[in-house]
Amino acid sequence: MKALTALLAFALPTAAFPSSLSQQAILGNVGNGLEAYQKQYIAQNNMNYELVSHSSFNDHRLRIVEPKLCDPSVQQYSGYLDISETKHLFFWFFESRKSPSTAPLILWLNGGPGGSSLLGMLMELGPCWITDKGKNTTYNPHSWNTEANIIFLDQPVQVGFSYDDHNRNTVNTSAVGAQDVYAFFQLFYHRFPEYSTLPLHIAGESYGGVYVPNIANVVYQHNKDVAVGLRHINLASVILANALSDPKIQYESIFDYACGGGAPYRVFDPEGELCASLRTPTDICVHLIKACYNAPSRLTCEPASVYCNTQLMEPLGLSGYNPYDIRKLCQPEVDGPLCYDESVWIDKWMNMPANKIALGVPPERNFTAVNMAINHDFLATGEMAFDTKALLPELVNDGIRLLVYAGDCDTMCTNYIGKERWVEALNTKFHNEFSKAKLLPWYDSATGRHAGEVRSAGTAGNLTYVRIYDAGHMAPYDQPEALLDLITRWLREIPFA
Repeated sequence: MKALTALLAFALPTAAFPSSLSQQAILGNVGNGLEAYQKQYIAQNNMNYELVSHSSFNDHRLRIVEPKLCDPSVQQYSGYLDISETKHLFFWFFESRKSPSTAPLILWLNGGPGGSSLLGMLMELGPCWITDKGKNTTYNPHSWNTEANIIFLDQPVQVGFSYDDHNRNTVNTSAVGAQDVYAFFQLFYHRFPEYSTLPLHIAGESYGGVYVPNIANVVYQHNKDVAVGLRHINLASVILANALSDPKIQYESIFDYACGGGAPYRVFDPEGELCASLRTPTDICVHLIKACYNAPSRLTCEPASVYCNTQLMEPLGLSGYNPYDIRKLCQPEVDGPLCYDESVWIDKWMNMPANKIALGVPPERNFTAVNMAINHDFLATGEMAFDTKALLPELVNDGIRLLVYAGDCDTMCTNYIGKERWVEALNTKFHNEFSKAKLLPWYDSATGRHAGEVRSAGTAGNLTYVRIYDAGHMAPYDQPEALLDLITRWLREIPFA
């Protein structure tokens, strides 16, 4: 079996480089067609990077630096997945605070589409939280890297610190983006083979309900027949956080939540103007999405995406309430476009020149938490009306576990009612067991607090739905202790109830 070559390089002081590209000794063990690779060093953007390439991915390479931001007590890597010569995806990796050599690996993606995963890192579940109006960060004792190694990836191109040299939005479907993420995994594992045998959990929030099933499906299909020189990826679970995966069921639930008593806090008058305005559009929206499901194409799915968003989601957003958390009000001109001061603070902190240098980001690159141009591009493809849950049954039936959690104060990607309904509708071998399962109370192990309720099926909780009490769209932001308990139980396969 012919070994394929993976080339690597490491960030060192500029004086160590006699030229823009230099090499060091071959590393790793050659065997099973794997890991004949050589260190390379590259100077670019007045910075020095470690370079990782592989002959199976001629259009992809990794550039890596070692930052000491956020939580200097753990090993970190950041940099770019270069896609051809012009497209670049930013990533930031943190080792686990506990036993990184045995802790599982999580890939975390925020949604949007167009939202940076650094929102999740700095507002929700990362090693540090943004603070002091964007001047500093503070240690997060409830970070998910307490239990796992974790990668935050900005994708597609033009999201967060990811960019195209010509400022073009070059990816507008999750299926295409998923292939780049697969290349990222392979290059990452060639550089860091110590993580390659650990369980991988792919997690996504919001529109991550579209991204993640596509990525997991690409990984799963490649795993069926791994090319010579590449690795079998140890995909253990899919985690969908307040996510959109079945638009038909989820949009249909909006009226029940907002006007039918489903919301834990009464917000909308069932006999009021807003509820009256949702009745007919709900029926039309469901009809359009059914047409998309039956014959998916831009022609059938774009009208569904546009109509359902403008007629059902926008009225909720214009109601004066925070669509991410109905317990709160929102004035975008005061609270920022995402209704949270922290989103504005994150822009400020990420754009500090010293932070860009530490992360290996070109100085001319500007960070924005959400790129609405990307959002509009994806909307125009009709992908927001796709039934991405249809990608999951094959994986679940083959032992890849699925966790769906929902904050009960979220309306952004519909609500907890719709999420529970689509999990129950999922056509897997666990369908009958899940349909019969009752909602059981879940208590936070650390505090004893009644944190939510859970339904599950399978001996390992193979199919699990969790409702999180008093949490909005960014559930770890609202209930950080409970969400650390949730992810700990999930990773360790400890029952919730």
